[in-house]
Amino acid sequence: MGYMPVTDSMFLLAESREHPMHVGGLQLFTPPEDAGPEFITDVLDTLRSQTNVSARFRRRPADPVNLLGTTWWTEDEDIDFEYHVRHSAVPRPGRIRELFQLTSRWHSALLDRHRPMWEMHVVEGLQDGRFATYTKVHHSVVDGVSALRLLQNSLSTDPDDHTCTAPWSPTLRRGKPSVDTRVSLGRLLPEVLDTVGSIAGLLPAGVKIANQAFRDNNLITPLDAPDTLLNQPIGGSRRFVAQSWEIERVRDIGRKAGATLNDVVLAMCAGALRTYLLEQDALPDKSLTTAVPVSLRSSDNLDDGGNSVGLIIATLATDVDDPAERLATIRASVQAAKAVMGELSPLQILAMSAMNGAPLALTPLPGFVSHTRPPFNVLISNVPGPKEQMYWNGARLDGVYPASIPMDGMALNITLTSNYDKLDFGLTGCRRTLPSLQRMIHHLEDALLDLEKAVS
Repeated sequence: MGYMPVTDSMFLLAESREHPMHVGGLQLFTPPEDAGPEFITDVLDTLRSQTNVSARFRRRPADPVNLLGTTWWTEDEDIDFEYHVRHSAVPRPGRIRELFQLTSRWHSALLDRHRPMWEMHVVEGLQDGRFATYTKVHHSVVDGVSALRLLQNSLSTDPDDHTCTAPWSPTLRRGKPSVDTRVSLGRLLPEVLDTVGSIAGLLPAGVKIANQAFRDNNLITPLDAPDTLLNQPIGGSRRFVAQSWEIERVRDIGRKAGATLNDVVLAMCAGALRTYLLEQDALPDKSLTTAVPVSLRSSDNLDDGGNSVGLIIATLATDVDDPAERLATIRASVQAAKAVMGELSPLQILAMSAMNGAPLALTPLPGFVSHTRPPFNVLISNVPGPKEQMYWNGARLDGVYPASIPMDGMALNITLTSNYDKLDFGLTGCRRTLPSLQRMIHHLEDALLDLEKAVS
């Protein structure tokens, strides 16, 4: 058995039937031109034959799962691939809509803690001839960055490469030397001293952030979020929708407005949420705020499992009608948050991020969500993806759509990833709390068009 870090166990502790705590992803592929009718069956056979499984995909909570299971990991030596790797098909007429309905249903179901906590569905039956895979892994095992990295490790830039591995197969970092993981006092002592220093600096850092908030009107805090339709108690059923946009359209807006790609993405989401809430007659007078995850991984630990992420909070300027002014307001808010974060150590960033999101840990308490204000209104995460056109066993990767985690008081999660020349958005929401969530896809396109007009 191995000790389970608190940053991982908290996702198990927070999980309930209404709050599944796994991250997922839907991938769309175009089969190679010479693919025959047995292509999907051959893919399944190839996947199930890759029985050399990395440690993290053999991991499950120790028995009993409700006690030691939140403290210790155990590893299963024998993996039931018939259970973990599943063959599925979309019902007729086989549109993307039916694929999203299936994904919504799979993403609503809890993972079995008595087995390694992951599943992969290989899906055929789409009317355009493409196929899909839906994979989900518990958040205690991987975060979004490491999950996407595992996917990329199983892909190839060569369309003629039919030897691609499965995401659970052990992989070596290409071009990187092996690392000596033995611990010596000489190496450990500086790390310990650095950690102690960071902890000692938490209180001064908190005071500094508070003072900065008073001086800088652009700095958003957890006290600034209004109550909205997005911040209600949720049920266990999910609705998942997704869409892709050309990355060059977003970059062009950023160049003309002097903003980053992420600033424009936030402005897209802000415009779409503003329209959606206006349709529901539920737009507050005060602007919505967003939490934006920031990866704390260095270039040397991108492939590591576990969780290493901080949060900044920014305005979405949904109280601003003009798209260009809204983008400028969002940019100023993000810059203010980054300026504060730039003066903190990674440990201090983690601690401050935990404080920003601390109220979410109390949402399971009866009545807490109904009688408190949210620390922020929506989570919007942009995870870097492949920069080249990728293939999997000769099939072209057309889309990588993240499916993430709504929770009580946070009924919508927007996660996107870059994929060669596109941005692939995945929206995951509570089916009961957020009616007609699929309309957000149209609102995102309208928001992008409005930004293009505003900066032209």
